[in-house]
Amino acid sequence: MSRKAVAVVTGGNKGVGFAIVKGLCEHFSGNVYLTARNETLGLNSVGKLKELGLNSLFHQLDLKDQASIDNFKEYIKNVEGGIDILVNNAAIAFPNVTSVPFSEQADETIAVNYFGTLRVCDTLFSILRPDAKVVNVSSSAGHLTRIPSQEIRAKLSDPLLTVEQLSGYMKEFVNDAKMNVHVENGWGSSAYVISKVGVSALSIVQQRLFDKESEKRNIIVNSVHPGYVDTDMTNHKGVLTIEEGAKAPLYLALEDHGLRGQYVWNDNSVVDWFGPPPS
Repeated sequence: MSRKAVAVVTGGNKGVGFAIVKGLCEHFSGNVYLTARNETLGLNSVGKLKELGLNSLFHQLDLKDQASIDNFKEYIKNVEGGIDILVNNAAIAFPNVTSVPFSEQADETIAVNYFGTLRVCDTLFSILRPDAKVVNVSSSAGHLTRIPSQEIRAKLSDPLLTVEQLSGYMKEFVNDAKMNVHVENGWGSSAYVISKVGVSALSIVQQRLFDKESEKRNIIVNSVHPGYVDTDMTNHKGVLTIEEGAKAPLYLALEDHGLRGQYVWNDNSVVDWFGPPPS
């Protein structure tokens, strides 16, 4: 008996992640896994979908906990056999006004948004099925030009950039933030920006690595800016609904678009990550 196709969304219990799960339940003919760090919140969200007549499955997944990710991988491997769609949506953002020192903001934001996403990818990529699609949710903040330093931008846009080098640059930013020299060293003043630039750059490197696989699985990786959405992440200042924010991620996950290693805007258009951002 053939197994069903499988879609996985991280950070799926609220906001854009919840809307992505909802959209997948409506348009994807397979099992849809809503994952979240908090089991109670995750199950509550599955219940809300159930009330709408939509069926999703829940599994606990914490981006900062390798044991949690390993447990999820083994579950999917044993129960489902593999993954066809992976949407890396889970992320954090500190409010503009906060008492948390910037050094701590930098450490936590990079740990979750960049290294947490990388940890999930490193663990789950081995069970991606042929023709699987990976959607890394970035941001307009994830455009390369958001970093002031031309030297740093050149490093991140190196066509031979490796994951190890990229991770090293992310650690360098955190160290500079702890020394309070991040602005003078060209990183700028937003930890969220650096984390999302990291996710965008990671997506390009990941596609290059998949394209070089000896046994090509035709895995597709793209990053996406969902738009300025009314969520906790934007302190509810966003102008788009979560359903509008989910449109581009769902397009990349479900449609036969032919895009590979691209940075996609919320209107489904491809934006040059290396060039000027959209006005």
